[in-house]
Amino acid sequence: MTDPRPLFTRATTQAAEVVGTVRPEQLDGPTPCRDYDVRTLLSHIVGALTRISVCGERGDGLDVRMFVDGVEDDGWPRAYDGIRTRVLAAWASDERLATPVRVPWGSVLGRDALPMYVMEVVTHTWDLSEGLGRPLGLDPELAEYSLATAQVALPAGDSREGRPFKPAVPAPQEADAYGRLAAWLGREPLSRA
Repeated sequence: MTDPRPLFTRATTQAAEVVGTVRPEQLDGPTPCRDYDVRTLLSHIVGALTRISVCGERGDGLDVRMFVDGVEDDGWPRAYDGIRTRVLAAWASDERLATPVRVPWGSVLGRDALPMYVMEVVTHTWDLSEGLGRPLGLDPELAEYSLATAQVALPAGDSREGRPFKPAVPAPQEADAYGRLAAWLGREPLSRA
């Protein structure tokens, strides 16, 4: 299996770039995550990276809350950059990839958990980008990797009950890799929703 860390690093870098474009007046805007405005999505992105950090540091982050509080409206880039540095350090060792970690879907080797976290970061980066009006181009290779990961983890026809993703929706014929990933995970661009 290919080491997922370079793609995870690229995914977190791409997310940092999109988070860096957020303006305070955009925080109450909608996102493809129907229950999340931009502020709530940012809170979840930082919270999820916190959980992934703790998982990398101690092998289990399930007790970590998936949302953060207390970030000032203009503080999201700093909050994200701080947790990004921590998460990359937590997953830097080869030993972490070779040892089991406890994640919401069970106990798996770190190298099997990290691709799912690449998918999560890439998907939420797309969600945020959509909510912000697509301020930057996104890396198609990250979307292709994440789509392949999603299709293995959540095969067609699989019940998604109790999972954080809705049933797949048809992707538009002209959909790029991000559009296909979003559709596989039950999302639609805001322009189609």
